[in-house]
Amino acid sequence: MFPKAKGDENERVVAVIDDDESVREALRGLFQSVGLVTEIYGSVQAFLDAGRLRRAGCIVLDIRLPGRSGLEFQEALARSGVSQSVVLISGHVDVQMAVRAMKAGAVDVLTKPVREQDLLEAVNRALAADQKRREDAKGDEALRARYQILSERERQVFALVAAGLLNKQIAERVAITEATVKLHRGQVMKKMEAESLPDLVRMADRLAKAETGPEL
Repeated sequence: MFPKAKGDENERVVAVIDDDESVREALRGLFQSVGLVTEIYGSVQAFLDAGRLRRAGCIVLDIRLPGRSGLEFQEALARSGVSQSVVLISGHVDVQMAVRAMKAGAVDVLTKPVREQDLLEAVNRALAADQKRREDAKGDEALRARYQILSERERQVFALVAAGLLNKQIAERVAITEATVKLHRGQVMKKMEAESLPDLVRMADRLAKAETGPEL
């Protein structure tokens, strides 16, 4: 388990984790020069102790660190289901290391000395991915809120409609009239704010994925 974030979780920052102070300061200067809020840490533990995990829009992480390595930390994040945009950097990157990093979801793996433009492009991609995740999470939360206002019968009809059953088949399945099915179906469409049947099916799929959580 990773500690909860302290303060405003909506704040997005670039967190630099590197045991070389000169590298940390250089990267902070680079990111701040393009208007990015930047925080620097000398180790993974220092970053975790600060409680900034879920507030970081992107983590620029040295692969080789004392204590827990950057690669081990990234893999631990992936196993835990914590969605985080990570750009890995290292003085030496072999193929096996790069493959492990990309499998764990790294946005990019760059070799030091890193070209500034390459790093900025990777960080921008990471921040864009983080923004999309946050927007998707808000959308899923709103979807679950709408689902909660459905009655038990409406949820039952919702599931059967999304599974592709016709009104007549649903009526037979739950022992109600076809007219009642149409009524419940209309209420489901209205409460879920679905514009069409395919829209409702997509909502059911999103709800199912949110319920089961991320695949590890």
